Amino acid sequence: MLFTSYEFILFLGIVFILYYLVPKKMQWKFLLLASYAFYFIASPFYLIYILATTVTTFLATRQIRIRKESFQKKFDLVKKELDREQRKEMKEQEKKHQFRLMLFCLLFNLGILAVVKYTNFAIANVNAVIRLFDKDAALSFVNLIIPMGISFYTFQSMGYLIDVYQGKYEAEKNPFKVALFISFFPQLVQGPISRFDELSKSLFAEHRADYRTITFGLQRILWGFFKKLVIADRMLTAVNAIIKDTETYHGAFVLVGMLFYALELYADFTGGIDITIGVAQTMGIGVTENFRRPYFSKNIKEYWKRWHITMGTWFTDYIFYPISICKTMQRLSKFSRKHFGEQIGKRIPVYLSSFVVWFTTGIWHGASWNFIAWGIGNFVVIMISQELEPLYRKFHEHFSVEGRLPFKMFQVVRTVLLMSCLRMFDCYRDVPLTFKMFGSMITRFRIGDLTPAAFLGMGLTAWDYGILAVGAILLVAVSLMQRSGSVRERIAAKSFPLRFVVWYGLFLAIVVFGAYGIGYSASQFIYNQF
Repeated sequence: MLFTSYEFILFLGIVFILYYLVPKKMQWKFLLLASYAFYFIASPFYLIYILATTVTTFLATRQIRIRKESFQKKFDLVKKELDREQRKEMKEQEKKHQFRLMLFCLLFNLGILAVVKYTNFAIANVNAVIRLFDKDAALSFVNLIIPMGISFYTFQSMGYLIDVYQGKYEAEKNPFKVALFISFFPQLVQGPISRFDELSKSLFAEHRADYRTITFGLQRILWGFFKKLVIADRMLTAVNAIIKDTETYHGAFVLVGMLFYALELYADFTGGIDITIGVAQTMGIGVTENFRRPYFSKNIKEYWKRWHITMGTWFTDYIFYPISICKTMQRLSKFSRKHFGEQIGKRIPVYLSSFVVWFTTGIWHGASWNFIAWGIGNFVVIMISQELEPLYRKFHEHFSVEGRLPFKMFQVVRTVLLMSCLRMFDCYRDVPLTFKMFGSMITRFRIGDLTPAAFLGMGLTAWDYGILAVGAILLVAVSLMQRSGSVRERIAAKSFPLRFVVWYGLFLAIVVFGAYGIGYSASQFIYNQF
């Protein structure tokens, strides 16, 4: 059930009405039923997976909480009789028991994700090795159904598990609340990846129908529909034409395709997140923002603090920091400092941890080598940038360009182009082909190829390009306005006629200019595949 489908709009309308009709203390329970109905409509078989994750997560966190409480009572009774070392040993032993519970649940659920998502990828690589010795020998692929949103709800539930183990907050006693946290339908498909202590504040609260909250939510949904249907789905036609016909579209067209895909991906992904946040807001529920004007970033490190924010913080909190400060890494750092010098020794924990994070980020996006190459590419660029920071500082000091508008614009354009180059692995989905097409931008680049006829041959009309140009300008304008505060707040402060023109005009733009498929059905969101 796509967010932009008639079925979802009907489903959302029914859920919205019933949500405010049921007793307020029953609202979160109704949302749980609605979330499971949403998942059931996608496929009844999917429920097995999400139930397995929910049950094991609840049982593990609940058992950790029980052990903590039981241990504390026992410890308080005997601690006066124990010396410092004995108390320390007693705590360490208990921590090991809790760690085993956490680790078992973690491996179980990540194991499910790995099996359904990466089994055939592993088989394909094994077959590649086997064929080196026997061209006719090969292992058979396995027909496994990948449940909708499994990467998102697995990471969200495992974040909750780790937080409970680390003592950031107590485990939830009600299994149905845990179930709703994991399955909350607006964010199930493409995130954001929420934290329990943040989402639970509004998810389980009682909400009255509030005009301002509901209208702001509907406005956010409308903006998401505009991004998706008017911009992303229209641009998809040209992007597919360039990517799928590499014999025709090479050289300068590769650069055009990179920039087109940058716009398409941004409009598609942020449009979906806008719909998610808007749906939740109509019911008074606050979902974490996932983007903060990423295309205004001055470097890639800053870009990843603005793009898919919840995914980045998840990898930082649950992979980067644990690896970089673990005892093994500390011993390795100490060894390196002793044998290779202070500078290398202090970099090893950071570089190795960063490599693991970016390798994992790549393979999380998809079970193929192009995504792994994309992740490693991000790692390489960020590490090189960090190593060159002393040179950057000298350059800035000598030429006094830091903070000046032309240099800021240069930094922004540079970041967009770098990210677009890295996304070529995502576009072409084949590592050798990606390098070939990148090389063609250097060896076969002819600006004269970019004729009006060539652009019209990509499946879009001059009218389509005009709509895309206006849409892109509107995206930039809104992003610039957001730097000074909420655009919706500013519009809400205007007179009713102006508000009506803005929002009704946006609605008409979606209806009239939306790019629809067969039967007026929108295309799938890009991040649904992850």
